[in-house]
Amino acid sequence: MTLTSLLTSLNNCPAPAKLNLFLHINGRRDDGYHLLQTVFQLVDHGDTLHFVLRDDSQIRRTTVLPGVPEEQDLIIRAARLLQAEVLRRTGALPCGVDIAIDKVLPMGGGLGGGSSDAATALMALNRLWQAGLTREELMALGLPLGADIPFFIFGENAFAEGVGEALQPVATPDCWYVVIEPGVQVPTAAIFSAEGLTRDSEPVTIADFSRHLAKSNSVSGFGKNDLQQVASSLFKPVADAVEWLSAYGEARMTGSGACVFSAFASSEEADAVLSNVPDVWIAWKAKALSRHPMLTVL
Repeated sequence: MTLTSLLTSLNNCPAPAKLNLFLHINGRRDDGYHLLQTVFQLVDHGDTLHFVLRDDSQIRRTTVLPGVPEEQDLIIRAARLLQAEVLRRTGALPCGVDIAIDKVLPMGGGLGGGSSDAATALMALNRLWQAGLTREELMALGLPLGADIPFFIFGENAFAEGVGEALQPVATPDCWYVVIEPGVQVPTAAIFSAEGLTRDSEPVTIADFSRHLAKSNSVSGFGKNDLQQVASSLFKPVADAVEWLSAYGEARMTGSGACVFSAFASSEEADAVLSNVPDVWIAWKAKALSRHPMLTVL
């Protein structure tokens, strides 16, 4: 791609999914936000965004997404935040942009789809507008929109604490994941407000996680997802997916649900499981990533 074309469009910008290899709730802040610990794992399956600069200052989504009005879309909100920040810094309003999205990740799946899309938008437009914000500045800009956005801009697998914004890079196994979409949307607010949710898991450290990997070379067996029991009790398809996938290895829900995953050492093992998934579910395999593909544009 020539410099001229780069400065007018960015195509095929990946917005990968994340998995929570474990998710512990350690408490709740006075403002209602939950304190958590987790390891975020990037995988090579996700949405794809396309950006074309406009001659005016409008920011538009050119793809219709059922159930997601343009004005509420995190992509549009993130782009407008960055546009306003560039105006504040330079006194000049950047040109507008048309944004198209190839949507693959389900809503309410616990895969971070909306946050990943917003993060990719911030990274791509930072380059297109030649805004010059650092990775840390983009992370801070995205945090008010969603606690997962900083992770995707951080761009490496991470041990996360706080509300998910305190990040440390962590090594994770080079493996494959089978992910099942149970066919339900799990509203995050309903899970975090459930009476049955425990909020007192004992804190762990990044060293605890790393020692476990050194011994087993597997993400299986470390911690749990504190939200899984609540989601399974409220949404039977989640419980069914966990039970089915558990026949092939440790199965765990990601995020607040609904998607369920299990790790496998090879692509062939993942394919064998994938071939047996009941037709009632959508399922796919994905390879673990060590870095976000968009880091190259920062």
